[in-house]
Amino acid sequence: MITRKHLIISAALLVLTAVVSSLALAADSVGIKNKDGIGSYLADGKGLTLYTFMKDSPGKSACAGPCVGLWPPFFTDTVAVPASLDAKNFGTITRDDGKKQTTYKGMPLYYFSGDGGAGETKGDGVKGIWNAAKP
Repeated sequence: MITRKHLIISAALLVLTAVVSSLALAADSVGIKNKDGIGSYLADGKGLTLYTFMKDSPGKSACAGPCVGLWPPFFTDTVAVPASLDAKNFGTITRDDGKKQTTYKGMPLYYFSGDGGAGETKGDGVKGIWNAAKP
């Protein structure tokens, strides 16, 4: 016999499962943000802007040495995306330094150390070779 106590425990477990799932999704997710002057761009689950480097080639990062300090590579084992993005467009490369990096349509993705938090896009247009990643 199902009691009120069982129903309450079941409901609590469902809520807890949903919260844990959403936290895991946020850490590994990539979504689309929009900002005046930039338009649509990719951001991680925490809202941090992702960038591309015009000196990169598909499947190969050209950012090494001091560059990595300013433009840390973005990496996640699995990428969860909204329906507006195709998960098949995301992949992983192994950089020359042996570290892994997530790619979008073959192009490596980066953060910008000058961004202070979610929604900042200070790296867009830097030196004419860094851009917020476009969906």
